[in-house]
Amino acid sequence: MSNDKKVIAVVGATGSQGSGLVRAILADSAQEFSVRAITRNPEGDRGRELARLGVDVVAADLDDPKSVRRAFRGAYGAFCVTNFWEHFSVEREVAQGRAQAEAVAEEGVRHAIWSTLEDTRKLVPLGDQRMPTLQGKYKVPHFDGKGEVEQYFRATGAPVSYLAVSFYWENLIHFGMGPRRTAEGQLTFTLPLGDLPLAGIGAEDIGPSALGLFKQGEAAVGKWIGIAGDQLTGAEMARAMTMALGREVAYEPLSFDAYRSLGFPGADDLGNMFQYYYEFNREVNGARDVEATRALHPELRSFARWLERHGERIPIA
Repeated sequence: MSNDKKVIAVVGATGSQGSGLVRAILADSAQEFSVRAITRNPEGDRGRELARLGVDVVAADLDDPKSVRRAFRGAYGAFCVTNFWEHFSVEREVAQGRAQAEAVAEEGVRHAIWSTLEDTRKLVPLGDQRMPTLQGKYKVPHFDGKGEVEQYFRATGAPVSYLAVSFYWENLIHFGMGPRRTAEGQLTFTLPLGDLPLAGIGAEDIGPSALGLFKQGEAAVGKWIGIAGDQLTGAEMARAMTMALGREVAYEPLSFDAYRSLGFPGADDLGNMFQYYYEFNREVNGARDVEATRALHPELRSFARWLERHGERIPIA
């Protein structure tokens, strides 16, 4: 790769968001950027695959701030992200995000993107009894920690854009949220959202959207941009799955308390998330405009198009 390309350091380069950005940069016809893929294990299968593609693969551990600074050194840009679901600890996620914010500032990165979400406590204070407080000081832990990290990025004064993602449709595949079969054989799709729409996106479309933001350069600095590929009600999602799977899928609304009590790891967090989506549906969806996302990523997929490609991977419980 030519030395005059702007180097983008991509945290989590083998994960859902980072790997999509790596692929988008490699496929970009303009070839404006090159990739520095950051992963804990460059010798793993995914790291080696990136190296075979000609990517510079660098080891760094988000729990080791010095290694993060080394990984960002000399880079034009940095894509910064954390994975709450790896450890379920907000404190650890915040510490990892803060390490990235400090590395961006200290190493003179000229344009960073922080993959963020709303701090739900701004609209649902801890004393609000509509939903339980979790881990002592959070309403939606996997949201609130990322929103908290935003403040560290802002405090550095570094040139940062804030990219807020939507509900991953891959949750239907990997997180057990797909249709389930009743005792009578009916397929049902449950969400605690009543008849309100849910902003969603395919994980593979996040990276290209981030690339679109990097291409905006200085014009994108300081912006908070939410992305989505569609905004659909549970009933509309069920109809789309019916078409894609060739089997009728019925939508079944669920109460927030019932969802919180499902018992899988993170059920209480996700139950609160869906209640936040419901209580503040206009605010959440209003911040995630589909056409604005398509302006960043013209090949953005709708839910129906995502199902054409991935529908067969959705397990039927």
